[in-house]
Amino acid sequence: MASDELPDVASLRIAIPPTTAEPREWRPRNPAGFSNAEVRRQTGPYVSAQTASIAEWSPRLSGIDTADIEEAALALADFDRYALIRLGAEHPALGPMSAILLRTESASSSQIEQLTASARQLALAEIDEGDRANAATVIGNVRAMEAAITLSEHLDADSILAMHRELLRRQVGLEDQAGAFRTELVWIGGRDNAGPRGADYIAPQPERIPAAIDDLVAFAGRVDLPALLQIAVAHAQFESIHPFVDGNGRTGRALAQAMLRNKGLATHTTVPLSAGLLVDVSRYFEALRAFRDGDAGPIAHSFADASRYAASSGRALVDALADQLEASRQKLAGIRSVSKAWALLPRLIAQPIINSRYLTRELGFNDVTAKRTIETLVERGVLVERSGRARNRVWQHTGILDALDDYAAEIRRSARHR
Repeated sequence: MASDELPDVASLRIAIPPTTAEPREWRPRNPAGFSNAEVRRQTGPYVSAQTASIAEWSPRLSGIDTADIEEAALALADFDRYALIRLGAEHPALGPMSAILLRTESASSSQIEQLTASARQLALAEIDEGDRANAATVIGNVRAMEAAITLSEHLDADSILAMHRELLRRQVGLEDQAGAFRTELVWIGGRDNAGPRGADYIAPQPERIPAAIDDLVAFAGRVDLPALLQIAVAHAQFESIHPFVDGNGRTGRALAQAMLRNKGLATHTTVPLSAGLLVDVSRYFEALRAFRDGDAGPIAHSFADASRYAASSGRALVDALADQLEASRQKLAGIRSVSKAWALLPRLIAQPIINSRYLTRELGFNDVTAKRTIETLVERGVLVERSGRARNRVWQHTGILDALDDYAAEIRRSARHR
């Protein structure tokens, strides 16, 4: 490298204590369910991971590392302020805007785990309509993110369990695992479920989880580290501990959102950080592997790049949704200010598909007021009926749904161009 060239930030190493190996013996629990050859293959020694303590880790950062991480943190804070300035602190749409950004973040986080649902499917699931199983699962992730934000002021083991409880308690077949640390061995990869031998990653023994989580919580509570580096490392450590039978990735990204709020990088809205990670999922997973090998550089820079993407694309989404809101306001010109249509309008950002039950349950409208409000919005071209049913009808704001789908499509395009 020439003396006047700067190294690629992705190549800079940030040393951290690596995950070590713990030798163990495995015998298949249900040998009758597998072939004799498979039972023999899965009987014998293996090594599970043992995460190192990071509570007192002191990173050594180059100037390039520091600049990259701090610039990304500033981008996140600027996005948070932008959403506030774009709408105004007293604007009735600020809360709904934060809610839809949180749902967008949840959808992106779920998509990393190959769980996909469109904006329409998620909006239908929120009003107990539709039958897409993935949508219901993603809504569980929304609830986990909501819990993360609510609990962000005080992060501890109970907070993490609460996030996980909200994530899995609606997921069929996993309800009994919701909000509980695992009591069995888990592994990632491998050809089957007969045993861990040959898996890509074998998580720590279950008895090691409580102490590892306490160490993680102590690290997350420190105030002497660059915030975004701390968030990236805490997330990678959580994924290495893998404390749950299922939902570790989604809970870990919910934890990142809680820390963004806790560290003051996002205090008014939700930053779509997972959208940035989704742009290059393979790099994200490689960064987690590098972290376990003792290098926090890749995960730090992966989070930094994801933050910049989230801030830029998030601004575009905020603008698109705000423009849709303003266009709808113009359509309601002349409607009396006491009309309930004005109260419902900003709510459509967070819930672009509604039914009468939503208006009575969430806004306290009586049946007559709900019917009259929907009629007004339909007459003015704000809402359209798309179910085609005579009963149990639903109405949607097509412009808002289109803006959300365009955002998801842009993430996919960015991923393809990597």
